[in-house]
Amino acid sequence: MKQLDGTGLKRLHRAWRRRTEGRLALLLDGVANPLNVGSIARSAASFGVDHLWLAGAAVAPDVPGARKTALGTDRYLTWTAVATATEAVAAARADGYVVVGVELADRAVPLHELVDRLGPDVCLAIGHEDHGLSRACLDACDHVAFLPQVGKVGSLNVAQAATVAMYEVRRRTWLTPAAGEELDEP
Repeated sequence: MKQLDGTGLKRLHRAWRRRTEGRLALLLDGVANPLNVGSIARSAASFGVDHLWLAGAAVAPDVPGARKTALGTDRYLTWTAVATATEAVAAARADGYVVVGVELADRAVPLHELVDRLGPDVCLAIGHEDHGLSRACLDACDHVAFLPQVGKVGSLNVAQAATVAMYEVRRRTWLTPAAGEELDEP
């Protein structure tokens, strides 16, 4: 086994892009730490996020601290800043997305149990590191989901949580073979 070279990486990523269906967007509700936003931006570019909505005090991916952490991947993203999370939810819905809040909330369901019931276009709402999603955002979301955790720590860093949630939404389309492909048997 050897590591892939540049051509091998391009082929690998192209094959996975062909297997990926639906659109993915993010709504950052008050995510104000540039390092977290930069990390989220890098993951978003990696998972092919189509658009970011920045609500309230959310920092844009092109501010210096965010850009440094994103390592330039912010150039692959488009975003819109809006005053409130409810405006962002409305804009995402108007663009055809089902909005899923990622939050530890009393009526939230595990994300992996929810994703198969969603349509092809999903916008994940991610909240502030300490305060989570605003009450207005939680109320406006179509669904609220959480990431199950079994360790002694009860929450993840917001950038890590966003990355896990993006992966889970994308993973659902990878479970079935693309046209003309077969899944490898274990």
